[in-house]
Amino acid sequence: MPMQNHANDHTGMKLRAAERALELVEPGMTLGLGSGSTATIWIKLLGEKVRNHGLKIQAIASSDDSEALGKSYGIPFVTFEAVRSLDLTVDGADEIAPGLALIKGGGGKLLREKIVASASKRFVIVADDSKVVAKLGRFPLPVEVIPMSAPLVTEELKKIGFAPKTRVHQDGTRYITDEGNLILDCTGLLMDNPVEIAHKLDSIVGVVEHGLFLKMATSAIIASEQGIIERSS
Repeated sequence: MPMQNHANDHTGMKLRAAERALELVEPGMTLGLGSGSTATIWIKLLGEKVRNHGLKIQAIASSDDSEALGKSYGIPFVTFEAVRSLDLTVDGADEIAPGLALIKGGGGKLLREKIVASASKRFVIVADDSKVVAKLGRFPLPVEVIPMSAPLVTEELKKIGFAPKTRVHQDGTRYITDEGNLILDCTGLLMDNPVEIAHKLDSIVGVVEHGLFLKMATSAIIASEQGIIERSS
């Protein structure tokens, strides 16, 4: 029974963070819809405002799942053909370190998440305090790679100090991203200097994108049992 209460506490914390992020939304905004459990709660709250209260916004989603959820509430979607920047993106994170350095991509949507984040005037992270860490790296760092390059990229990642593993589904089949790529989940390295690691990853041929989101988040809304903590970059 205590496990159930603990789960309910976590859900309540995520709801509080999502509610705070909803206060940042203004009519007429173009929004980026992230993914992950807390961002999903935010999309539902946003959708209720659109459906039940006539809130006028438009959106671009960082995953097919988030877009389908938004459309179920009647949120109108656009593309970067129509808009070049987003007023606000709200997204989750797998780890949040000092300076709002992030690991994202546990759900496999890191490429589109980073595209959406890069186009955002404000990039706000919503999470509960279990995601806050002193150093990035306990959570596996996702690296999205072109399938042909996976064996070569694996060797390069090992040189950096990672232990990469190809992401698979429960049935053992390889996880394929929305863009048709593989993900190598990298463990074994707590990052004292994530900027340096990011540069190394960016230089590996065959790497499409990685889950280090550095100097991108403008703020984080972190829910804890003591209440909401807001951090700015």
